[in-house]
Amino acid sequence: MEQADLGNITDQQSGSDYEAILNSLPDAILTLSSEGEIVYANAAAEILLGSSLRILTRKKISDIVPDDSPVLTLVSQSFEKHAVVSEYDVNIGNPLSGEVKVDVHVAPQLNDIGTQVNNVILQFQQRTIAQKISQQKQHRNAARSVSGMAAMLAHEIKNPLSGIKGSAQILSHEVSEEDKALTDLIVDEVDRICALVDRMEIFTDSRQIDREEINIHSILEHVRRLAENGFGKHVKFMEHYDPSLPATMGDRGRLIQVFLNIVKNACEAVTHDDGQVTFTTAYKQGMRVATGTDEYLNLPLEICIIDNGGGIANEIKEDIFDPFVTTKTGGTGLGLAMVAKIIADHGGIIECDTSEGKTIFRILLPAGRG
Repeated sequence: MEQADLGNITDQQSGSDYEAILNSLPDAILTLSSEGEIVYANAAAEILLGSSLRILTRKKISDIVPDDSPVLTLVSQSFEKHAVVSEYDVNIGNPLSGEVKVDVHVAPQLNDIGTQVNNVILQFQQRTIAQKISQQKQHRNAARSVSGMAAMLAHEIKNPLSGIKGSAQILSHEVSEEDKALTDLIVDEVDRICALVDRMEIFTDSRQIDREEINIHSILEHVRRLAENGFGKHVKFMEHYDPSLPATMGDRGRLIQVFLNIVKNACEAVTHDDGQVTFTTAYKQGMRVATGTDEYLNLPLEICIIDNGGGIANEIKEDIFDPFVTTKTGGTGLGLAMVAKIIADHGGIIECDTSEGKTIFRILLPAGRG
């Protein structure tokens, strides 16, 4: 065999090896021409963008991301400056896929001798599950702080409050009508404080939950019916369910409480005439996550509640699962803290992505025994 033929075989083998390496990477990798055409996409890019390599190579990057996306600017900058450019926490989603936050890195493509060719390499790096777990740990720590406070309040405050309320009720029979309004105010305020303490006591409940196999779709349908006939009459509800979604193990009543709370918040956030709340589910098979111990976290069930309301204010969106964080008039800020605790008790993770006109609450749960 001639030397040239051996060289071609070696090049083919080398190319095949490189492609196998790229397809093994968890990050989405695209190669773009100077015209923005997609020349190559690895397996992770096919999954992230929901298209095969054959379809993607017929498109430009401008067909994939919105016209005002910073991705297009980064690609242009990399071509112009012949340099690596990056931007973090970029949304490359669309109305169908929802919000998809990634870190974007763009670099010139080099040949074997280190000279730039007329292509760039585009990398989409999704937020790691480790970051989500870290956020969940913060939510648990916040719940523990409320637990200690609730235990103290229940013991140190409720008994004196009972005495104050009883005294005010006795006084109400012996004072004028004008002063009776003041004693009634004392009684009402005592009842309000007692109700707040009662709500906080849920955080002190450290008992193991009673687990049974649960079909998440049945819970979502139950919550939707409650919403449609109550607080969500003004909202249009949509469902996009994955029929392959397996059951999870959990407490039906507590999970209903979780989704009812989230859906109620979504309905309250939607105030315009075309308000919409969407339920989606997906089965992410193979999501196996290291937790820093000898155990692994398997969270293949993804449930999203999406609304097209005004979004969550920037000053609180990073802390919405912390206790006492709220923008509602008269709100206690315990609802989402309770939701985070219940999801943590089920071995899951909850997160929130929000922007003007869209908020997504995403819950990841383990699958059932089957």
